[in-house]
Amino acid sequence: MARGCAMIWLGGFVNLASFLSWVTGAVLSAGAMLWMWHHGERARPDRMPLIIAAGLSAIWCALAAGLGAQHSAVVIAAMLRNLALISAIFCLFSADGRTASLKPIRPVIIALVLVQLLQPVVLFVEMRVAGSPDVRNIVLEARALIDMLVAIGALLLLHNLYAGAASALRPVLRWTGIALAGIFAYDLNLQTLTFLIGNPAGALGDLRGLFVGIMTAIFALGMSSAGPRVQFSPSRAVTFRTLSLLLIGGYLVGMVVVTKSLAMLGGDMARASQSVFLVIAVIGAALALPSPRLRGWLRVTATKHLFQHRYDYRQEWLRFTRTIGRSGAGNASLEERAVKALADITESPAGLLLMPSEDAHLELTARWNWPTITVPARAGTIVLANLLEHHNLVLALDEVRCGIDHHGEAAHVPPWLLQTEDAWALVPLIHFDRLVGVVLLARPRNPRQLDWEDFDLLRVVGQQLASYLAEQAGHQALMDASRFDEFNRRMAFVMHDIKNLVSQMSLLATNAERHADNPAFRADMLVTLRNSADKLSALLARLGRYGSGQVNGLDSIDLVELARGIADRFKGVHPVALTREVPVQVMGNREALEQALIHLVQNAIDASEATMPVFLDVTSEGLHGAIDVVDAGKGMSPAFVRTGLFKPFISSKAGGFGIGAFEARELVKAMGGRIAVESREGLGTRFSVVLPLANAVHLLGAQSDDDVTAQEVA
Repeated sequence: MARGCAMIWLGGFVNLASFLSWVTGAVLSAGAMLWMWHHGERARPDRMPLIIAAGLSAIWCALAAGLGAQHSAVVIAAMLRNLALISAIFCLFSADGRTASLKPIRPVIIALVLVQLLQPVVLFVEMRVAGSPDVRNIVLEARALIDMLVAIGALLLLHNLYAGAASALRPVLRWTGIALAGIFAYDLNLQTLTFLIGNPAGALGDLRGLFVGIMTAIFALGMSSAGPRVQFSPSRAVTFRTLSLLLIGGYLVGMVVVTKSLAMLGGDMARASQSVFLVIAVIGAALALPSPRLRGWLRVTATKHLFQHRYDYRQEWLRFTRTIGRSGAGNASLEERAVKALADITESPAGLLLMPSEDAHLELTARWNWPTITVPARAGTIVLANLLEHHNLVLALDEVRCGIDHHGEAAHVPPWLLQTEDAWALVPLIHFDRLVGVVLLARPRNPRQLDWEDFDLLRVVGQQLASYLAEQAGHQALMDASRFDEFNRRMAFVMHDIKNLVSQMSLLATNAERHADNPAFRADMLVTLRNSADKLSALLARLGRYGSGQVNGLDSIDLVELARGIADRFKGVHPVALTREVPVQVMGNREALEQALIHLVQNAIDASEATMPVFLDVTSEGLHGAIDVVDAGKGMSPAFVRTGLFKPFISSKAGGFGIGAFEARELVKAMGGRIAVESREGLGTRFSVVLPLANAVHLLGAQSDDDVTAQEVA
């Protein structure tokens, strides 16, 4: 009994909701009719057909509220409303003077009118054979089929109307076309379900009046003078969520149609089909939802077909500013954030930042989410950097692999980039026509080709990132200059004190030579004082030329002999072993080179375990000789190698002054050489000191002059 009461109550609630829907539709339609009559644009050709259609919609909804949706009077009112809507569509075709397009449209309009006029014939048949359930079902299906044909024809006309309309007329057609398409699409779905199920669809039929009332109100919006300026632009997030709901709705509709179709066959086919649908849905969701590749493909496909532009520039800019502005001790460095900000735009999973070194070659500065890629010490040549700088070229590496060459860059792309399949694009960071860096983007999970929109956006973002990196470099230079100023002030006092001490010692030694009575004492004191004076004088001279980048006298140096001497120097302190001894003579200053190598070996010892040896390799590289200092210590990050290793007053060691590596590089540069660094955190570091061969100095000098001339020409 309780169940019966509940069913009665539920049925009463549904009837009330249906009644309110029809009444609301009647009120909205009547209001739209009055508004269009008094305020609608009188010059529009579809004004009177739409006013008549709104009035007939109000009558139709009112009759349905009082008599029921299947009453003969309601069916006739719906037919008259459809005829008025078809008349409005015909008037819209002539709105921009397309008289030629009316000729093929007239037969379609006439056919739709004739099909719609079959409704009274069907009603007449129904009244003549009333009482037979079979005939009633046939009549219901016939009426549904007629409305389906009319709806399909009207939708095709609306599609052709909007697709062929002039661009200036489309804003005028927008809201009227949306309302007409909404009414006929709703009718098509309703009548399709009625035809398949065999009786009027419940909830969809009950809400029909409310929906038609809303669409009729949109007629009034399209009829106003402000209608063409009103636009509905949903965000991409709303669009993607709407697509998701449409997919879910499509799945449900498909399940209902298949289930009802199988139910007509009898047996347990309907229940079995529901189970099959459920299993397929669960398996599909389990496979698709966790897949970022599939989600990315759906996003790219939807963006391509639904939006004019690939990117939502407002969202991209907001995300860019959030990524760059997320600074702090616990966050990534600016270099890593710059790579991430650029990679997020193209949905690249990883990236690298390459920046010009002092000799203008590109070298690794930072990496984001790409720990596996091996990058050589010289990641790019001067010529490649000049090409990217001069042309502001976003380089698609897949084009280079296919042999496409725009500005001659293909011959200068390093082999390691072409051999790395995940390497996708090089984006230059240009600041005031100067290359600040290059970002290497990894291939997205959904591979695609770069297009003009990618190139434009990546260039703009690259320029913005270049300004941030240049500002940071300028700020760091000011800090270094300030520290150097403080260091020089301190050294001035130290040098003054040492100079006084040297003068006092020299005077004491002179007096001892004149006045000491004990010859033995005098001799010992003289030796001691002179040794002290010599040491302090050497220290004073060294401090006087500190950081000047100058060495006195270049001679031929045997690197093997020098390496053995350094290894012997650290004997008993830490194991230092020679692994390769290629006989080679280089040009340099022995004292300065030894001092630089001692700094590097000491740094390697400090970074290594007590039992882990430091290795020295002496090799020959073409016109250069090299000595490598290799350790298996803690290693250094690319960011520290780029920004901190050779900067004074910056040290990774507790209590370190940060001068050793800086002085070593300055001394080697003063001898015409260079220091290359390869380091991986947790694996170790290799310092390579490269100097010109003693018998190739003149040849290298001529080659250097040619390089300078080539750069000036470029």
